[in-house]
Amino acid sequence: MSVRVRRVYDPPEPDDGVRVLVDRLWPRGVSRAAARVDEWPKGLTPSDGLRRWYHAGEGSYEEFARRYEAELAAPEAAELLDGVRESVRRGPVTLLTSAKFPERSHTAVLVRLLEADRP
Repeated sequence: MSVRVRRVYDPPEPDDGVRVLVDRLWPRGVSRAAARVDEWPKGLTPSDGLRRWYHAGEGSYEEFARRYEAELAAPEAAELLDGVRESVRRGPVTLLTSAKFPERSHTAVLVRLLEADRP
């Protein structure tokens, strides 16, 4: 079982498994057919306020990650995260994002949390 991250602009690959879009907004210039998204849990994404705070450069990535993890503890987000965890238990999952640097985005936080649960 594995979790991987790919940009939504990259073409799907046969070993992607379940493709989960983890951005709140649909990416520009990508058709739904081309993206082949299986799940789009919008409630799993950072709040607009947190996203704007981080992109404005007002805080560090570490502080962003801490605040995002706190948001993920809320009931709706926790339930959605549990759903993705269940998908990971069943097979490969690819988290899709439009972020230019996924390793410094909310996607990296999700990967860390999902991989921490793996046996």
